[in-house]
Amino acid sequence: MSEIIKVGMADLKTCVSPNGITTLGLGSCVGIAIRDPANKIGGLAHVMLPDSKSIKGSQTNIAKFADTGIAELVRQMEKLGAQRSRMVAKIAGGANMFNFHGTSSFGQVGDRNVEATKAKLSELRIPILAEDTGKNFGRTVIFYPETGDYIIRAVGKPEYKI
Repeated sequence: MSEIIKVGMADLKTCVSPNGITTLGLGSCVGIAIRDPANKIGGLAHVMLPDSKSIKGSQTNIAKFADTGIAELVRQMEKLGAQRSRMVAKIAGGANMFNFHGTSSFGQVGDRNVEATKAKLSELRIPILAEDTGKNFGRTVIFYPETGDYIIRAVGKPEYKI
């Protein structure tokens, strides 16, 4: 019997097929799903902010940030037997939930989270196979490492898979 493992905000978890993994409420946050297709080990990180170095004293929760959370997710997957050379990723979230006028970077946190996620995955040489980012609505996601299916649900929209 398979299980769906829940990932909270500023959290990350790994799983092995046939289990799946989910996170709720991706607004400006980004959900990074990574898998090793050869052994069907996967993981999901729910990152809130782009860069751990930009906030003093923020290193207490490494899953909160794209730069540290993605690196930790990869480390945990490798500990389970995944190989980085085979890892692939899918990402969702990074919405601009609030319409701010002017040049406030607060209103652009979704865009910055997506940029930081892509930069870190590129640095780790993990290709992004698909993404559903930006726009102005939140998402709930479910990831299945067995197939690589990343199911996206949003209020008032049909469920879809990337």
